[in-house]
Formats: sequence, structure tokens, C-alpha cells
Amino acid sequence: MGVVSRKQRSCITNLPDDYLYLIFEKLDSNLDRESFGLTCHRFLNIHDSSCKVLDLQHLSWLKNSSRGYIEVHSCMIHRLLNRFRQLESLSLTGCKDVTDSGLVLLQKYGLQLRSIDLDSCARITNVGFSSIASGCPSLSVINLSSSSIGDSGLEILTKSCNSLKKVSLGWCENITDSGIQSLIQNCRQLTELRITGCSKINGIGFKGCSSTLASLEANCCMLATDLTEVLSGGGLEYLNIAFNYHIMEYGLAAIGSGVAANLKTLNLSGCSFVTDYVIIRISKGCPFLQEWNLASCKNITISGWESIGLYCQSLERIHVNGCLKLCGRGLLALGCKEKMLRSKIRQLLC
Repeated sequence: MGVVSRKQRSCITNLPDDYLYLIFEKLDSNLDRESFGLTCHRFLNIHDSSCKVLDLQHLSWLKNSSRGYIEVHSCMIHRLLNRFRQLESLSLTGCKDVTDSGLVLLQKYGLQLRSIDLDSCARITNVGFSSIASGCPSLSVINLSSSSIGDSGLEILTKSCNSLKKVSLGWCENITDSGIQSLIQNCRQLTELRITGCSKINGIGFKGCSSTLASLEANCCMLATDLTEVLSGGGLEYLNIAFNYHIMEYGLAAIGSGVAANLKTLNLSGCSFVTDYVIIRISKGCPFLQEWNLASCKNITISGWESIGLYCQSLERIHVNGCLKLCGRGLLALGCKEKMLRSKIRQLLC
């Protein structure tokens, strides 16, 4: 390859930004893209402004081993957002020092943002959530687990970010049914919701939820005795309500009333009110179940196992560790005789 003249180099660097963006987009490998950014400051700006994903967990130099989390302050987030202006995904998981001021620039550069992860960002208040709401109207995925968000903050978010499809509120102790009702009413495209460990949610906020809600993680919650509102959308395919000690027998039986007929995965592990009556109702009402976790459900007897073997013909996996009343006859009823199960039953009896 011949020597490139100074004049030719000058022509390349003087290309308009639009042309440089086109060149950058044609680069297939990460190595080529990194090399492009190292050419000069102007090319580096093109590289940075074209970045779509920013996950601070991947920046090892930010991790403080003595404090056990990522040490990033709001001023640094502000500089990063000013540098990476076309982000579609932003993860601040574990950035416990980030405050509202770090999110202000989202009002200016958050238009293309589709996903944001604020897991354990406990210092963000309604001011920060307002910045997200006003600047990120296209947001479809948000993780607010272990954050300080309350009902008012969730309402602020959902009124503007009404295209949310996946929401995680795990261990958000300030969220009640009022906040859930705002989410359900405003985000009619919601497909996945996680409320694990939310002790102030009893389920009434789910009334009138959209049929698009297909996955609900609600283990270790304080759900009410009746699950009618939780199941009201009718579109659930995945339901985890493990270790819910307040749901009564008739509440669990509501799963088999027909509104959850599309369920494919059901986790009832540790639910003390699971009885043969509950098992029979669910077996008849959820014919498409493929996986059923009944670990530590100690009150299921032969009639319950027989109903599973008879009605759950799509079942591939069943968890029975801790089911003290499961015996050889029950195993036969589950499908060993009729060969209804297509994979090995997991049996770890205590």
C-alpha cells in the first residue's frame, strides 16, 4: 500500500460527520470499531456517540472491592451520558452513589433509550424518576429492584413511559397496590412483572390487568387470600408465588378456575395451603402445564398425584422434594405407568 499524502489525510479527517457515521456503521468487527475510535479525537467522538449499550458492571476499574459495589458518582454518570448520546440500553446496577443529578441528562439524550437498569440505586428519588419519565418515552424495560421508588414515583414513570413491557420491582418495600394499579392501568403492553419480596402488595392492584401480562414473579410476597385480581388478565403463562404464606386454599384453587388456562410454568414451592383440593382444581383447569414446582408441599396425598397424572398430559417436569406423602403409588399415578412425563421426575425426598 502506498504512502498516504498529508493532503489525502486532511481530506479524510475533513469529511462531514454524516459520512463518518456511515463509514463507522459499515465496520463489522469490534476490533475495527475500536481502531476507528483510536484514530483521532474526532473519530473517537463518532465512535462514542454511536454506542448503543453501556453497562458499568463491565468496567472493572470502577469496582470498589473494599465497599463491595461499583463506585460511581453522579458527576461521572453525567459525563458518560454527555459522551454516549445515542444509548438504547443503560445499566447502573450496583451504583449506590448515583443520585438524581446523575440522571438529568436523560431528559436531553434519553429519547432512544429502550432499557435501563437501576438495581440497588437507592438514592434516586422522584426527581430522578421524573427525569427518566420526561426524557425516555420509548422505554420498554426497567429494573428498579431494591431501589427507593414508591407509589408516586411509579405513577410518574408509567404515565410517560407507557410502552413498558418488562418491569422489575423486586424488594421495593415502598410499593403498594396503589403503585401496581398505576402500572397496570398505564402500561397496557406489560408482559413481564417481578414483585418478589414486596411485602406491601396484596394483589388487589392487579384488577383489570391486560391480557398481555404473561409472566409474574411474586414469590416471598404477602398476597391476599384470593388470587382473583392477580389472575384477572387471563394471559399468564408463567406464575411464581412460592413462599406466600397468606394465600388460603380457595385462593390457590382459583388458579384452576379457567382464568389461568394458558399456564405453562407454576411455582407453588413452600405454599403451606396446597392440598389435594387445590391440586385437583389446578390439574383440571391448567391443561398446558409443562413445569410444576410443588417442593415442600407436605399435604398432597394420592388423590392429588392421581389428578396430576390424569389431567396434566403436557407436564415435562415436576419438583417434589419435601413432599412427605409422595410414595410409590403416587409415583405410579404421576405417569410412570402411563408414561405421560417426558423427562425424569426430580425426587429429593427429605
